[in-house]
Amino acid sequence: MSARGRSYRYVGPVELKTAVRPGNGGCRISSAAEFGSWIAERSAAELAEPFTFVVDTDGVLRLAPRRSEHVACADGAMVLSAGEIGFVREADRWAVGEVSNQSTGYCPDVTSWPELARALDRVGLGRPSGFTHEIVPLLVV
Repeated sequence: MSARGRSYRYVGPVELKTAVRPGNGGCRISSAAEFGSWIAERSAAELAEPFTFVVDTDGVLRLAPRRSEHVACADGAMVLSAGEIGFVREADRWAVGEVSNQSTGYCPDVTSWPELARALDRVGLGRPSGFTHEIVPLLVV
């Protein structure tokens, strides 16, 4: 358990983690200005689907194209939350339109929401009160 909340280690296929090249992961978004620059570079086709996200153990949001592996987005590190996130333009600002904790590589619980909420609030993005699509990981015994 981190000081921030529960952290999740990668539990997916080993070959995906070994393919990760440090520094090639998701774009770190720690401010409204960084998000503004990042979103301005996205095409209409990219914005039509959700993106891959993780919240790193520093509590910073990291974003990557949807078909990116979560472990690559996280640079192979542990995370506080992970899933898919879509953005919509609301009047004069960007907001989260849909968000899930769907990540077969990290399998974060729905209780990882507060970590994502803090990261989104830090960036100044409008957001729902929880995951719009909750995935409850199965416990395999």
